[in-house]
Amino acid sequence: MPPKKRITAAVKEAKPSVKGASAEKKDDAELSIKKHREKDEDFVALCKSLQVTDTVCDQAWILWKSVQRSMDEISGTQRRIWGACLYVTVTDMELDVTSFTLTQVQKAVALNVKQFLALIRKMDVNLDTISTRVDSVLTRLEKKYDVLLALYQRFDKTCKKIFSLDSDGKEMETKRSCWTLFLLAKGRALQMEDDLVIAFQLLMCALEFYIKRYPSDHLQPLYQSAINKAQSPPTRTSRRNQSKAKPRPPEPEIDIKLLETLCKENDCNIEEVKNLYQTSFSAFLESLDLSRSPDLPQAQELSRHYEEDYLKGRDFDGRLFLDGDETLLAPKLDLMQVERTPKKNQLEEEDPVMVPPQTPVRAAMSSIQQLRMDLSSSRDQPSPNLAMYFKNCTVDPTLEVLKRVETFGQLFGLKFGQAVGPSCIVLGKERFTLGVRLYYRAMESMLKSEEKRLSVQNFSKLLNDSTFHTSLLACALEVVLATYAGKSGGYNLGNGGDQTETDLCFPWILDVFKLGAFDFYKVIESFIKAEPTLSKDMVKHLESCEHLIMETIVWKTGSPLFELLKQAHEEGPAEQAEPPATYNLPLQHDHTAADLYLSPVRPGHRVLPPPESPPTAQPPAQSSGQTPRHPRSNSLSLFYKKLYRLAYMRLKTLCSYLLSSHPELEPIMWTLLQHTLQHEYELMRDRHLDQLMMSAMYAICKVKNVDLRFKTIVTAYKNMANTHQETFKHVLITEGQYDSIIIFYNQVFMQRLKTNILQYASTRLPTLSPIPQIPRSPYKFPSSPLRVPGSNNVYVSPMKNPRMSPGIMTPRSKMLVSIGESFGQSNRFQKINQMVNSSDRSFKRTLELGSAPKPLKRLRFDMDGQDEADGSKHGGDSTLIQKLAEMSSTRSRMQKMKEDAESGKD
Repeated sequence: MPPKKRITAAVKEAKPSVKGASAEKKDDAELSIKKHREKDEDFVALCKSLQVTDTVCDQAWILWKSVQRSMDEISGTQRRIWGACLYVTVTDMELDVTSFTLTQVQKAVALNVKQFLALIRKMDVNLDTISTRVDSVLTRLEKKYDVLLALYQRFDKTCKKIFSLDSDGKEMETKRSCWTLFLLAKGRALQMEDDLVIAFQLLMCALEFYIKRYPSDHLQPLYQSAINKAQSPPTRTSRRNQSKAKPRPPEPEIDIKLLETLCKENDCNIEEVKNLYQTSFSAFLESLDLSRSPDLPQAQELSRHYEEDYLKGRDFDGRLFLDGDETLLAPKLDLMQVERTPKKNQLEEEDPVMVPPQTPVRAAMSSIQQLRMDLSSSRDQPSPNLAMYFKNCTVDPTLEVLKRVETFGQLFGLKFGQAVGPSCIVLGKERFTLGVRLYYRAMESMLKSEEKRLSVQNFSKLLNDSTFHTSLLACALEVVLATYAGKSGGYNLGNGGDQTETDLCFPWILDVFKLGAFDFYKVIESFIKAEPTLSKDMVKHLESCEHLIMETIVWKTGSPLFELLKQAHEEGPAEQAEPPATYNLPLQHDHTAADLYLSPVRPGHRVLPPPESPPTAQPPAQSSGQTPRHPRSNSLSLFYKKLYRLAYMRLKTLCSYLLSSHPELEPIMWTLLQHTLQHEYELMRDRHLDQLMMSAMYAICKVKNVDLRFKTIVTAYKNMANTHQETFKHVLITEGQYDSIIIFYNQVFMQRLKTNILQYASTRLPTLSPIPQIPRSPYKFPSSPLRVPGSNNVYVSPMKNPRMSPGIMTPRSKMLVSIGESFGQSNRFQKINQMVNSSDRSFKRTLELGSAPKPLKRLRFDMDGQDEADGSKHGGDSTLIQKLAEMSSTRSRMQKMKEDAESGKD
């Protein structure tokens, strides 16, 4: 061990160098005008006003020069684009201390949040202008803004129902103080700033805190009667008499009656809000020493605390909502949709029946209320019928089921607290309880169906399969989580991007339970069929989860799917994953969760490979009198059927958009893509299905001498549903190395499939793969609208359950007609006729959609005008690209195809 003197000397010698580094950093922190003489004076002045460093100034100027030509068509001044370049630069550089916030740069360039974020996304003309990190930050900011805007709009309306207007402005001062307290609590108590439901419940806690401290004679009658008079604080004691005042007993933390009134008026669950108050909100008040004070907090002190958090977070200032600041103004379209109220019959001579607008908060509260109502009769324990199924098993699984639920409940609460906030574990347990009720109910429904199908009651193998139970519980919890998220269909893709914060979006639940995506996939379809109370949006959400699994999640390293595919190919040519002859077989089948989980480990002669399952697993017991048959495995076969249909539909959509003049290429592209998925499935490892789809499209166009560049493909792809820029920006090349899809095609895809691709150059094509039949989706249910035969866009659906109305209505409702009642003005018939007879549906979309985005002008993948793959030069834009550039409404076409695809399922 070296002597202590040497250690001391080393430390003393290091100090001057640290000081020197600090001095250099300080010098760099101040912008030097002399170093930037070659730049535009106004740009340097903007940098100076935002107090950026020389390095940031230089990098932002380089970015500006790279996008200058392509951004000339953007309306507005250069100053706005400069501001966007500065924000992108500091976000990409991951600086510990940034000199400006989002609001400050917005004010400098006079743009609101939506406009500023949209401008940055428009800068991504070269695909590599905006990094995945910047895109992740923009997405987080947009979510946070949408949530906070919805909360403020509800807060503003609620305050008008609580406080009476005062001439001295006391009501506005209290309102400002309450909103600031809520912003402060939201930032400090919650880690997920885009969780609408928990944030709204926290807002209820803040309102309760202020109402009971506000003079009761200045409250509206409803809240005057709700507040507990015993808790009304006495008048403030003067400082001179404070020492003589008798100490007051501590007041109760929650006025239950007041909180119940607030929750009832806002469709909140009182128990959830009370638990949030007792855990998160009370701890927050204690941290500011406010919990025992009978007085209203000092607004300036709260604002000072929030200012610290705001400058640290460097995003937008939520206090400015109170001032109607232009940087936080909501888009006019959003305001119109929120404020516009559909009416049953718009007749002047009759009183219209008003339907409340479907605001984000109202929609979320309505969905949660409906879920809790549906599960109100369900139990936290197995029902008597389910318990009977357990007892009928050769090995009773009851104890294992209860033990598993208890273990997962503790795990779920812990992980929920880590994601949302340490004090929110109780909320996680409440949601887990709802999930357990749904889990037991769905299981009982599945077993009843299996009993009817197989005429047996002994399901010992299935009910003792741990993976089955884990998957079913995870599916039930995903329904609960998606309901509380306020929006269905949310994903946490995580394709290599920088996740700025943890969220509860799918596949979060898979990570919590360490559950394989392939195992989870096997229960989705049976779960949907077993649970008829699922809303249409929730069915779509689960179907989207299934798609996400097939597109990318199941292909991650470590997935059991690769071992299953390896086994299938070891069986020989006859044991392929999906025989071509079965492509056109209907998807309507009897493959239940029991079939898929109980497939044997190794297949018999000339059958498909099985999923991973316990060695002792066997199919459900055969009814008496039946001859035992060797079990066949269905899980991998069914998976590939669905995979092929999904892949073909996405390819067809892209081809219809880009290659309508070359319909003969679609089956060739499909053959190449199908061959890749079946025989070169290793290319899918840690990649996305769409990456292979776009590569196959480009490859066939190259060998067929059809001018279609990757930049054109990507432009169209960005407009498709459920796409993400990381899919084409962040593609695995080799282990640990990621690059654009162009590099993937050149270095990986083309190298692996070169021989196969070249065979399509011949006029004598090899045998083409059959086109998968796209049957009706198995996820339809009786309430789905049906197209009227012979019409373009007229649908009929059963009358909705009264308990679902009017919550199901949205501001997008165009017209409501009640048969047998007065229809009103004659021009309504003309509008309906015009809409029905419009073959291109442009009448409906003309006012809803703006001008179409143009195809990408330039790609940094194109070197000196050369094409991406082989370096061949093009004298100018191809006929295809010119045709694309002349399209009057690209987004309208994409929307039309999306509607056609959806209607095709019917």
